[in-house]
Amino acid sequence: MADVPLASLSLTHVHYNPEDPLSFVSAWLALVPQALVISYVTLAWATREVEIALMFAGQMGCEALNFVLKRIIKEERPKQMYGKGYGMPSSHAQFMTFFAVYAGLFLIVRHSPGLKRPASTIHLGVRIFISLVLCVGAAAVAVSRVYLNYHTPKQVLAGCAAGVSCAFAWFFITRQVRIFGWIDWMLDLQVSKFFRLRDLVVSEDLVEAGWQHSEAKRQSKRKGNSERRSKKIH
Repeated sequence: MADVPLASLSLTHVHYNPEDPLSFVSAWLALVPQALVISYVTLAWATREVEIALMFAGQMGCEALNFVLKRIIKEERPKQMYGKGYGMPSSHAQFMTFFAVYAGLFLIVRHSPGLKRPASTIHLGVRIFISLVLCVGAAAVAVSRVYLNYHTPKQVLAGCAAGVSCAFAWFFITRQVRIFGWIDWMLDLQVSKFFRLRDLVVSEDLVEAGWQHSEAKRQSKRKGNSERRSKKIH
């Protein structure tokens, strides 16, 4: 064992220039995809929403495609970087552009909340703004890969193109799945009922709907307490 060279877990290992503030920020941006995976799993488990699970499945499919493309193209990373693995296309750029574009398509095209109070729903303008913020965030992560010398501009652009293509393709596929009624079929399965899967986020603002339910329970409880106090007085 003493002669075996030690390896490092490179999942969160990022090289950066400690004397350069932008390099430090870029190093943190490199960890955004890992944070998003944790967010995916947390949201999928907490909400049991089919749409979130579908988006995560598409995200992982996009990552699998990146894995295959890198081993087909076999283009090395920039010479300034001593990291292992191929660089074409950039997996960070591909991951982030898929996330930003698919989330934007969902917010603008598919998400149509219809609550009792229309003023409380997320207006289209706000959804467009959120989508633009996501795109800016994806661009920041992509640029950081070039700034840290992990990828060439060409490798990052190729990753962005692959991510955008995957996002549009997967959005179309999930649209067809909904049109043909396969989501409803899946929700009727016993395994779906066991895990309490649901499909509400497309037509509801879950935050507002949950808040309204909570307020209704509070008001009902308050009314009951008031009635009990009134009976005690009389």
